[in-house]
Amino acid sequence: MISKACKYGIRAAVYVASRAGKGARLNVKDIAKEVDAPEAFTAKILQTLNKHRIITSLKGPYGGFYIEDYQLEQPVINIVSAIDGMAVFWECGLGLKKCSEAHPCPMHDKFKVAREAMRDVFQNTTIRQLAQELNEGTSFIKNPIYGLGPGKEKSEQQSGRVGEL
Repeated sequence: MISKACKYGIRAAVYVASRAGKGARLNVKDIAKEVDAPEAFTAKILQTLNKHRIITSLKGPYGGFYIEDYQLEQPVINIVSAIDGMAVFWECGLGLKKCSEAHPCPMHDKFKVAREAMRDVFQNTTIRQLAQELNEGTSFIKNPIYGLGPGKEKSEQQSGRVGEL
């Protein structure tokens, strides 16, 4: 339902937020690496998030991307709105232009429930909450590293490599 750009945007905002208490200003290269996204694509997403005041950037030798305390309280839906717009929460699941209660597509009723549930999750979850889970190690924003042998998969966060600057 949400675009790849939006998923990267959420991950980037959460990563930047996870560094908020440390006063770190992060560069595009480090953020892109931590969210597993192409650097140029990440830069564009970060500019959008900055434009919508979801995160903050500062230019210059001591600059970078960071998040201020008041920005941590924003719901994740603000990121979705900034990158994808709010149409994802009311458009037709099959892409029909005139899908409605009076003229429903075959997926209308089921998709409406899913859209509303997703909207509620994004509306009721703050950037701070997700960053806290990341810092506690109860959730991750990067895919695990595989190939360490049967039953020995580790994520980079579990191995202690995520977030090292």
